[in-house]
Amino acid sequence: MARSNIVQASTAGLIAAFVGFSSSFAVVLQGLTAVGATRAEAASGLMALSITMGAGAVFLSFRYRIPISIAWSTPGAALLAGSASTDGGFAAAVGAFLLTGALIVVSGLWKSLGRWVSAIPSPLANAMLAGVLLPLCLAPARAVEEEPALGLAIVLAWVIVGSINKFYAMPVAVVVAVVLIGATTDITADALGPLWPRPVLVVPEFSVAAMVGIALPLFVVTMASQNVPGIAVLNANGYRPEPGPLFSWTGTFSLASAPFGGHAVNLAAITAALCAGDEAGPDPRKRYRAAAVAGGTYVLLGLGAGAAVAFVNASPPTLIEAVAGLALLGALGNSLMGAVADADDREVAVVTLVVTVSGVAFLGISGAFWGLATGGALYAVRRWRVRREASAVAGEPEQDESDRR
Repeated sequence: MARSNIVQASTAGLIAAFVGFSSSFAVVLQGLTAVGATRAEAASGLMALSITMGAGAVFLSFRYRIPISIAWSTPGAALLAGSASTDGGFAAAVGAFLLTGALIVVSGLWKSLGRWVSAIPSPLANAMLAGVLLPLCLAPARAVEEEPALGLAIVLAWVIVGSINKFYAMPVAVVVAVVLIGATTDITADALGPLWPRPVLVVPEFSVAAMVGIALPLFVVTMASQNVPGIAVLNANGYRPEPGPLFSWTGTFSLASAPFGGHAVNLAAITAALCAGDEAGPDPRKRYRAAAVAGGTYVLLGLGAGAAVAFVNASPPTLIEAVAGLALLGALGNSLMGAVADADDREVAVVTLVVTVSGVAFLGISGAFWGLATGGALYAVRRWRVRREASAVAGEPEQDESDRR
């Protein structure tokens, strides 16, 4: 029985790691490249993220004896993919990654900051994320237009497998894409280059544009879209860890990966359900093994980051972007639903989304910040007006009574 439990937990952990890595590594590479990373720096960043989130999962799962799954920030990578390279290039982006990690650490240690993040209206945070994701999610349609046979084959694989088991939809789509690209593209050994990544230490630069345009939105989406839901998944499966220390630990691991190009790691949400649920074994006290196995697998996958980057760079960009877009469709749907769920805040959410999608970059600061700032200003004005009208209504009876006197 004990051996059966170990096998079940190990299987769940292996599946979680494979699904987590294969479903979104293309998004991570696209994001790092968009903010100025070279091929070697992107490979280093992917390796650093894989190793730190793997080590983090192993360490935290054994420390707390609960299935704590760690992942890279996929919404954060999508945010980077929709950003323009800032002044200072990738060095400035790395400076922003370090600030993001520091903010995550502080949010766990200083409860007031955590409350401020939680106080960001959900429609605004979701609308900003939807605005970041929407342009990326158009890639599958463009791929079908530009490469009808290959693009449609990838999309159909995702649709068919997803109708059977959504967890395997993206891994199968990735496998189909790799097979089709390998069969139809002349990829030489010279084009692939070295397959094993080497850590590239990037000396950070700190600029106001990168701090405001990258670090702050990255912090918000990582906390709101990953860390908070990650706690919710654990709670839903009967685990009640103190959130603060876990947030701080993910921030610490983010700080460790940042100098080597990693943008952020956080509590996992989707794959966490696999490691914390019944799939990981009948005994909830033993399911931490699944998260630990997933962590170890991430470390091994990170050692192959060079091969992943080499293949992506040698492949048609349209097809790689299509894979990334498919990986983000679920997140886009969830964020859109969260953005417009409340009728009172629907217009504010739409304004936030539109400004974010527009790609405006005043003062070199990305549209994600301006979308959140614009929506936040409109939200504050609306709330001020509602409070003012409520105060006026509350004061009317008193005024009438005084008049009668």
